[in-house]
Amino acid sequence: MRDLHLPGRSAVLATEGMCATSHPLAAQVAVDTLKRGGNAMDAAIAAAVLLGVCEPQMTGIGGDCFVLYRLPGEDRVRALNGSGRAPAGADAAALRGAGQKTVPLRGPEAVTIPGAVDAFCHLSDSVGRLGLDAVLAPAIHYAETGVPVAARVAFDWSNDADALKGVARDRYLVDGAAPRMGQMFRAPGQAEVLRRIARHGRDAFYTGEVAEDMIAALAAQGGAHAPGDFAATACSPADPVSGAYKGDILFEHPPNGQGATAILLLNILSQFDLAAIDPRGAERAHIEAEAAKLAYDARNRFIADPDHTARLDHMLAPETASRLAALIDPRRAMPAAAPLTEAIHRDTVYLTVVDRDRMAVSLIYSIFHGFGSGIASEKFGILLQNRGAGFTLEPGHPNEYGPGKRPMHTIIPGLLQRADGVVMPFGVMGGGYQPTGHARLVSNLVDFGLDPQGAADAPRCFADGGVLKVERGYSDAVRAALADRGHEVVIPETPLGGAQAIAIRPDGVLEGASDARKDGCALGY
Repeated sequence: MRDLHLPGRSAVLATEGMCATSHPLAAQVAVDTLKRGGNAMDAAIAAAVLLGVCEPQMTGIGGDCFVLYRLPGEDRVRALNGSGRAPAGADAAALRGAGQKTVPLRGPEAVTIPGAVDAFCHLSDSVGRLGLDAVLAPAIHYAETGVPVAARVAFDWSNDADALKGVARDRYLVDGAAPRMGQMFRAPGQAEVLRRIARHGRDAFYTGEVAEDMIAALAAQGGAHAPGDFAATACSPADPVSGAYKGDILFEHPPNGQGATAILLLNILSQFDLAAIDPRGAERAHIEAEAAKLAYDARNRFIADPDHTARLDHMLAPETASRLAALIDPRRAMPAAAPLTEAIHRDTVYLTVVDRDRMAVSLIYSIFHGFGSGIASEKFGILLQNRGAGFTLEPGHPNEYGPGKRPMHTIIPGLLQRADGVVMPFGVMGGGYQPTGHARLVSNLVDFGLDPQGAADAPRCFADGGVLKVERGYSDAVRAALADRGHEVVIPETPLGGAQAIAIRPDGVLEGASDARKDGCALGY
């Protein structure tokens, strides 16, 4: 139990159903959907699509999603890959010939075909109860009437507004500036697109006028996207990857997501007696930072489009983790294990929903960098992701930019099956931070006995790009001790990640946690 003398959040407890996500309107819509007879998948889709209106700098229908879910009465965890592909005209050699070292971050080359809408339509049809018209109605309402901009959203909006260009500035700025907290944001063009999807399904987005609007916006920027690229988009069922940590089992989405990185990181950390050291001390932060360098180096070498990822078994093998752990000096920081080979940022939304039948959904949905590519379509204002920046231009690399390929993704939903019978769908937003966030949350639960809310609230650090980002929740003495070990310590302007979780307890109670680093909450009934 938390110390009630100190600021913080209590766990949210309920029995019939629950949602935890980064915006309270989305959590409320999810719970309302459950009360109207929808199941957890209906509620997750309703909340996710609304988040594209509440947090447009983070996500939207121009983006991708990954989903883990467990159906009532099943022990099996299922995965769905809702990430899109590079267009048929994608050409790494041409970019290298033009002098590019990486895929241009905000150029049309970075725009992969949005995959989330196809995934949502598939899941609504195959798993949901209510149908798209009912599920999309709340997002249509709020896109048309508007939502007041929340505090964290306003902060991120201001930081990322420079990415917007052309018509995107008209659609996503208010009087030419990022909206302030409390100002209203409306997206009537998206409301019309959602109405069409509700009536006609995924083809209303991937063919016809809506697709033509997106293609025209990309062509105007020099993009190679064609109608066939959009029409061919299809989500892919998959089997999760999993790994054990001290009796608990962590399920992650397989490549092209980076979830295997979290499993490798925990495998490395299991070589150390973390439970015997100070959870907020320099020793734990140092070991975690060094393990992350090694795990992310493996990620950059191996994770790619599922058809091109060849050494996943090696990456997840216990002996691999053992050999990597032996490289860690408890007293001294190593240089970065290898340069990062793709862009990393933090812009994503995550939500989890559990219903009365105990269907559990873990869903993450993103346009990658703040406001994605910065390119929006003219008629409908659909903001397009820049997931193609996750490719590399290194010739022969499994994650090399190429036609019809899915890039390495930073977004990862998680689900933890605990030795005591608790099942916990969870996620930790934050781009490249996410594997570290998953590993730290699991370690907080397993090694230090924290409850989900306490595990989410605890301070974070992250070895990223040659520096160690250490949140203000750590003491100055810890920062000094880390610097003495050779880390270049910085306090990040933006807090690291944002966690959401729902623990399904053996006694039938749902226990929700929502990170105070975001605007959201857990709500149940």
